[in-house]
Formats: sequence, C-alpha cells, structure tokens
Amino acid sequence: MRIFTFDTTLRDGTQGESISFSVDDKLVIAQKLDELGIDYIEGGWPGSNPKDKEFFERAGELKLRHSKLTAFGSTRFAKNRVDEDRNVVALLAANTPVISIFGKSWELHTTRALGITEEENLKLISETVRFLKEHGKEVVYDAEHFFDGHRANSAFALRTLEAAQKAGADVLVLCDTNGGTLTGRLSEIVAEVRKRFDGVLGIHTHNDSDVAVANTLAAVEQGCTHVQGCMNGYGERCGNANLSSIIANLELKLGHTTIGPEHLSGLTGVARFIAELANLPLYGDRPFVGHSAFAHKGGVHVSAVLKDSATYEHISPEAVGNRQRVLVSDLSGRGNVLYKLKQHGLAGRLNDDARRELLERIKEMEYLGYELEAAEGTFELLVREALHPGLHFFDVEGYEVSTKSTGAVGSRSTATVNVRAQDGVHSATATGQGPVHALDLCLRKCLAALYPRISEVRLTDYKVRVLEPKKGTAARVRVLIEWSDHRKSWSTVGVSDNVIEASWFALVDAIRLELIRFTEQDESVERAVEDYCWGV
Repeated sequence: MRIFTFDTTLRDGTQGESISFSVDDKLVIAQKLDELGIDYIEGGWPGSNPKDKEFFERAGELKLRHSKLTAFGSTRFAKNRVDEDRNVVALLAANTPVISIFGKSWELHTTRALGITEEENLKLISETVRFLKEHGKEVVYDAEHFFDGHRANSAFALRTLEAAQKAGADVLVLCDTNGGTLTGRLSEIVAEVRKRFDGVLGIHTHNDSDVAVANTLAAVEQGCTHVQGCMNGYGERCGNANLSSIIANLELKLGHTTIGPEHLSGLTGVARFIAELANLPLYGDRPFVGHSAFAHKGGVHVSAVLKDSATYEHISPEAVGNRQRVLVSDLSGRGNVLYKLKQHGLAGRLNDDARRELLERIKEMEYLGYELEAAEGTFELLVREALHPGLHFFDVEGYEVSTKSTGAVGSRSTATVNVRAQDGVHSATATGQGPVHALDLCLRKCLAALYPRISEVRLTDYKVRVLEPKKGTAARVRVLIEWSDHRKSWSTVGVSDNVIEASWFALVDAIRLELIRFTEQDESVERAVEDYCWGV
C-alpha cells in the first residue's frame, strides 16, 4: 500500500530544545528531504515569525522534484472574518501548493483556551478549510489533541472531523499532541474513525510515552495512509515520531511503499546530515540510522555474524544506507579481530599467535580503563605494531614537567624530555601554555631532525574522564586526545592515576602512529581502521 510521508522537522522539529535552524539551513534540509523522496515538507508557520516568513519568500530557490512544500497555520481567530485573518492571509501569501491547518478537537481547549462554544469552533474549522480550498490549495487538516478529545467527549471530537471533511479537507490527520495515548487505545480509536470517514486519514504522534513510532505503525495498520513525523525524532518535549524509523519499518517490515526502495538507502545519510545542521549528536542507538544500530561487540555475537549476519541483524544495514561495525574491546572474542583483519585482506599477515597476542593486549588495555572504541588511533597503532613487530622509532628515557604560577599573569609550564632514537639520545626543554603543551613541544623537538613531518600533526581536542569517582583526586583518569594532520583526524587514549602521565601516553601514541604511517604506507590497514572507527 502507498503511504504518504509528511515531514515536519522544519516546523514541529524546531520546537525541540536546543534546535534552531537558520533560513539557509531550512532550505538545504528541504532540498535533502526532496531528494530522499518525502511527499510533503512542512516548512514552518509563516504567520508566526520572521524566519519562517523569509523561508517561504526564498522557497523559490528550491528545485523540488517530488516533495510538496507545505505552509502551516491555525484556523481563523474567532473574532476575525476568514478573509481578513492575518494568519490565514499569511498562509496564502506563502504561495505553497499545500496548507496544513490545525483546529481544536478537545472540548477542554475549545471552552477553556479559546473561550468559544462548540458551534463556533466548528464554524472556525469549516470556514477556514473552505476558504483555502476556494483558493486552490490542497488542505491537510490537523485535528489537534484528537485522542485526548475523543477520550473526553468522542462525539465532539468526531464532529470536528466532519466539519473539516465537509468543507473539503483533503487529509484528516489525527494528532496525539500530548503524546499520552498508548498503542492499544490509539489503534481502537483510529479503527473507529476509519469506519466513519472515507478519504485519506493521517496520523501525527508525539513521543511523551515513548510509543510514537509504534502508535504510527498501529494507525497505518488501521487504515491511515498519511504519516507525519520529524527526522531523528526531533520535536517539543520528548519529540515527535521519528520519521526515519517509521519509513524503515513501513518499507522493510510491513511491505508498504513510502519513499521507495530506490531512495531508502539514503535514509541514514539524510538523518545524519540534518543532525549535523542541528549541531546535535545523532545518538548511536537510534534504530536503523545510528552508528551503533548494526554494531557488534560481544565475541559470541561477532562469531555468529561472521557466519550469517541475520543471526544478530534484523535487516541488512545497507538497505537504509548504514553499515555493519564490529567493535573491539574487552568483550571481544578472536572473531572480532579476525573480522576486521579478514574484511580488509590482512588476516593472512598475522598468524594465530600474533592474533591471540593482539587480542590479549586489547583486553588488558580495556581492563585498565582504555576505551578503544573511541580511540581509533590507538587501535590502529596496535594493528600496525602487530603487523610490523620489528618497526621501532624511539624510546622515552624520561620526562619532567613543572608548572609555576606567575600571579596575575597566570601560569607557565616547563618540560624536559629525553628520547633515545636510532642515532642516539635527544633531549629538549620547552615552555608551554600548560604541561601537555610543554611536553608536546619537547617531544617534537627531540624527533624533528629525524622525522620533520611530525610537525604536521596538531592537537584538536582534549577530554579527561575520571574512572573511579569515589577516589576523588586520587582516581585513575582516561585522557582522550583528538589529532589531525590536515588530511584526517584520529584519537589516541592514555590511562593513569596521574593526568599528566595519561596525557603523555596519548601524546606518545599519536606520534608513534604518525611515524609508522609515514614509513609504511599500507592503505589496507587504513581502510580497516577507518571501518572500525566509522562514526565513532
């Protein structure tokens, strides 16, 4: 069955906490949604704020090939004539082929919020819908608070739908605006509405009870052919129904057609693109599109996945544009390491003893507090060292660092480092903005003559996590440092009960890794590591 998709990320999604899109952002997102094959894109409420007004003014910049751009607003105000209502006039001025309006379906809102009678409310709905239809618009009518209204007074709620349908509404959307309706009850109500009303029925759910996607799917099973939601589940309070999950479930689990299989592989990319523009992390455990959706860590799981991915994957990750990942940690079996090596043609280069030794080293490091899932640079170093056990560049003979306060001016740190390289011992002293900066400068000075390219490596991020909070300042810490050489980024990790030492371990690993990369340009290792750390 054909199910129409209605994306409201640019309107309802922006009501979520910490979400704010510029007009340029909204235009780019709309273009991406069109490319994905979304049927309706609700761009905003042109009568409510200057940003949405500008968006619709600039909507001509869009080159939509499939989607219908939709303007959102309310029924006319009770005191206004429909043709003079500023909100309604702004909807027409947006010049979109589709207009979505909401009206009251809950007696409580009609009498308390609007302060009008039932008949007056029905008149607001019918006059607004009819006026927009007379101007040639496709009208999507959102029955706000429909399920709460049905629970309180079902006859009243159903009459509001009748008013919209008789006035010519093209779609009647049942809204669980407060997100409090559970799936069984929602399914019963949708079934009742479906029996009483012909035409296209839609569903719009919120996630306050954590069942928005389930409610949407249940509504489809009861006859709704129009689904609304936001990409990544953005929206007010606990968010709207996650449209990416809805689409994947409808296509892959229920056999319906939404954006079509030819577009489904673009789902993950669009979800992550929108998250980037929202400047919010896309949680790894987001179904279908999250980084962890098809990630395997336990050794037993990995062993099974190697034989048949269906053992621990409910769909093929490629169907939604995602990828299978195998994580390497203290929960790993030999299968995890073998998987990564075999996947990129490296398995034959390590014998059984070397593989076992690599795995044991990984487990020991994670036991001590190292987190290799986030430190792909350290993992790459371990793999490269296992492949080339004789490749060695330098040994640290010792280091010393001190920090001195200079009163109002602040503090300065001075470090001394002694390194034994192939041509002898090198020593250097440097002053930096802090102890890590000073140590970094010293290590580079010691090695610069032999390996000048290490000057290209720079620190871009630095994080410290306390591993044993109950020990207070005596606790072990994990330091995660992100690096870049202007071509790629990677992270290394160090663990110690001394934050300076932990930082030093991460620093030394970063330099060792870059040196081994310079010496041994093995693209197959890089591909393995990139796959391992993909999306970490």
